Amino acid sequence: AVIGAGIGGSAVAHFLQQHFGPRVQIDVYEKGTVGGRLATISVNKQHYESGAASFHSLSLHMQDFVKLLGLRHRREVVGRSAIFGGEHFVLEETDCWWHYGISFLRLQMWVEEVMEKFMRIYKYQAHGYAFSGVEELLYSLGESAFVNMTQRSVAESLLQVGVTQRFIDDVVSAVLRASYGQSAAMPAFAGAMSLAGAQGSLWSVEGGNKLVCSGLLKLTKANVIHATVTSVTLHSTEGKALYQVGYENEVGNGSDFYDIVVIATPLHRDNSSSNFTFEGFTPPIDDVQGSFQPTVVSLVHGYLNSSYFGFPDPKLFPFANILTTDFPNFFCTLDNICPVNISANFRRKQPQEAAVWRVQSPKPLLRTQLKTLFRSYYSVQTAEWQAHPLYGSRTTIPRFALHDQLFYLNALEWAASSVEVMAVAAKNVALLAYNRWYQDLDKIDQKDLMHKVKTEL
Repeated sequence: AVIGAGIGGSAVAHFLQQHFGPRVQIDVYEKGTVGGRLATISVNKQHYESGAASFHSLSLHMQDFVKLLGLRHRREVVGRSAIFGGEHFVLEETDCWWHYGISFLRLQMWVEEVMEKFMRIYKYQAHGYAFSGVEELLYSLGESAFVNMTQRSVAESLLQVGVTQRFIDDVVSAVLRASYGQSAAMPAFAGAMSLAGAQGSLWSVEGGNKLVCSGLLKLTKANVIHATVTSVTLHSTEGKALYQVGYENEVGNGSDFYDIVVIATPLHRDNSSSNFTFEGFTPPIDDVQGSFQPTVVSLVHGYLNSSYFGFPDPKLFPFANILTTDFPNFFCTLDNICPVNISANFRRKQPQEAAVWRVQSPKPLLRTQLKTLFRSYYSVQTAEWQAHPLYGSRTTIPRFALHDQLFYLNALEWAASSVEVMAVAAKNVALLAYNRWYQDLDKIDQKDLMHKVKTEL
């Protein structure tokens, strides 16, 4: 059983089938729509991304899924970016970064070093290695330095490598607000992954990113059950764990028995959607304490109020993407977005025309706030997400293995949160389930993997 049909759930169904073979039977429980935090909203008969909008060029699992499913990369219609500081723009994309001195270079080197080590995970996974806890996984990639990066802040880590406070306030905090809705006080590891996304080339899927999820489930011929899971109960038969998954849907209540259960939805206090109970486990399975950062995505079809940004003539407004610094601001980002299907003759709307803008904010926008950003508008549609863990709201990182064959895929979100990170967690959990099932303990929680993998090669 896989609980949740977002990218984590659909990817783990695919990887489980890849390892266990075509005869494995997979039930995927989803109470909402397939895709989870990958979703679209329709405006004027066109569809736009309302969840995760793009992926980094180094997202190797996502690249593989797109190839495997015969999907295509969406054509990018480039637009200029800028960072708004409340009174004026603190940085425009065409600016040379020279007025921050060497900070930009130091940031880049710091991020590249983290990414280079993180990329080792693909090699380990190709050799079949898995980890039962997030800390073990991080340690295998970057030793105690990576584990420590989950405990100390982005700001602290960057100051240590010689990045200036001004650069952190103006640029780094704007990128973190755009991706996590959080500040440079968040942990360095999650921050580095987010800053990597700001530097690489980004891409998205033609027709909508959620097509990856529905495509993977179709490919694995997984049985999708539209129901809310209410409980996971442990039973034992002949020394092997057996799990009973209880659920409810419009027909009523039901349950089924499974050898392996993967929870691919966040387990946290304020997520009413995953309020299911664990029964029959000794010691009991703890609730994963910690909160999530709410993010509201508003798709506004209207005319931008460019004078709020210091451009009284809307024709002269040059930016398609606006990030914001930590000044008391009601929104994190504002983007002039393109639909998920882009025709060959598509052009981005001019700033004086009505366009579809995507506004990300911590709370739903008030009418006065909409009036601040837009001269007038035809429609506003919103999606509210429990988007990412609120870093710092829990002291330890949860584990993948909750019990013998019961796994928590979203544990890795507590180290860093992105679509590709969920795909990495999915591959890890599938390998962990497979290695445990066949008692291949040499492939679990191995130390000094860099050396082992080199000798295997």
